[in-house]
Amino acid sequence: MPYPPPRPQVQDGDALAAIDLGSNSFHMVLAQHRLGQLRVVDRLRETVRLADGLDEHGGLSEPAQQRALDCLARFGQRLRGVERLHVRALATNSVRKLRDPHEFLHAGEAALGHPIEVVSGREEARLIYLGVAHAQPPRPGQLRLVIDIGGGSTEFIIGRGFEPVERESLQAGCIASTRRFFPNGRLSKRRWNSAVTEITAEFQQFAPRYRQLGWQEVLGSSGTHKAIGEICAAMKLTKGAITAEALPKVREQLLRAESIDRIDLPGLSGERRPIIAGGVLVLEAAFRALGLQKLLVSKAAMREGILYDMLGRGSAADPRDASIASLVMRYGIDEVQAARVEATALRLLEQVAADWNLEDDDARMLGWAARVHELGLAIAHSGYHVHGSYVLEHSDLSGFSRQEQQVLAALVRTHRRKVPKSAFDALPDRLLLPARRMAALLRLAVVLHRGHNGEDIPRLDLSANGNRLQLVLERDWIESRPLLRADLVAEREGMPGLGIEFEPMVV
Repeated sequence: MPYPPPRPQVQDGDALAAIDLGSNSFHMVLAQHRLGQLRVVDRLRETVRLADGLDEHGGLSEPAQQRALDCLARFGQRLRGVERLHVRALATNSVRKLRDPHEFLHAGEAALGHPIEVVSGREEARLIYLGVAHAQPPRPGQLRLVIDIGGGSTEFIIGRGFEPVERESLQAGCIASTRRFFPNGRLSKRRWNSAVTEITAEFQQFAPRYRQLGWQEVLGSSGTHKAIGEICAAMKLTKGAITAEALPKVREQLLRAESIDRIDLPGLSGERRPIIAGGVLVLEAAFRALGLQKLLVSKAAMREGILYDMLGRGSAADPRDASIASLVMRYGIDEVQAARVEATALRLLEQVAADWNLEDDDARMLGWAARVHELGLAIAHSGYHVHGSYVLEHSDLSGFSRQEQQVLAALVRTHRRKVPKSAFDALPDRLLLPARRMAALLRLAVVLHRGHNGEDIPRLDLSANGNRLQLVLERDWIESRPLLRADLVAEREGMPGLGIEFEPMVV
């Protein structure tokens, strides 16, 4: 059997849970896998307004943090009995903007009882599109535009079928825009026109490319679109869609209030009132920048996309495999050498997995790191591990969370030369120990294949005891390779940077 074994597939009857930590609301969807389909069995939603607690320096107010933790604790109670591998919690824009997200994530994970991952804006966009596409399957070959106005950011996706073609995420959400343009709560036509012009200009950075590509249908995801659609219906402007004719009438009715706390739009809930101005503002700018005439409101959002992404991770359709393959092709990585290093790294991991508490997911991460460890050679040979690490941390890699990319970047950064003290600083505490241990295994695999040849290693016995690592090789084989022997001896000095004592042995 290959190692690691394939990720366990979701079985009929399994329960799955997706948690979306948005800037305005936290959502949780629980579903059951039945006959190849996902059937929603429960939904939980709480208005947390995390974005309201953010300051300009990335700090989070105590009330906002407490609202979030209380909500996550309640979600955690509902998750009891759901298998760990079938729960995925993702945080979005507001957590991305925190100056020090580790403190919040550590407390949040303790309250929820499950890891919380942070996703980039473009990964958020991919998941939004995935959820919408499954809820409202597109016509074959049809291009559709999906817009999601969240609390802190807005995502724009053009897709075909179930795959996004273009993805953008901009810092303009309903809470952020309300705070940015109406900080004192006062509404005026002059201020509104200035704000629409400013946001439209921001959208122009991608609008020409989107309009050139085109689309046959426009869908709006998230509570903002649902609220505006309900307002349009209550004002008898449409039957729930949002149109270029209806939107200005909603805006004029809104501006008559002259103050946010006096807004009284038909069909608008009291909960949505404090942030509706920013939502209408962003949507009007989107209509202008993209020349939209009509937008239909979708029933799905990112949380549904997370559920379907979990199904993909448990099959041959894991988007992370495709992302790694794309990097290999784009940077001209030597696939034969990468495969040698990967096979040896996984061979080593299999021998110490039990003693070091390394799991199958760790093995997959190590395998991906091995495939791209020479990525930086396409930039420069000198310091190529540093170049490769930077690319991995800052690229948009479909399917990967920010923490997963940071692990990849740390493994590539530390696979050779001296290990910098800051190499693992970006990782949460729960990932530090496995990442350091995987880094040690990758270093050994790279050293063992430094010659870039395909010769077999006759004996390769690795054992671990706490932070001690011992490698046993055949004497005749290693003594005929003095350069390799010197490299392995040098690892006695390199491994302490990972908190590991290494001892090569010959028999």
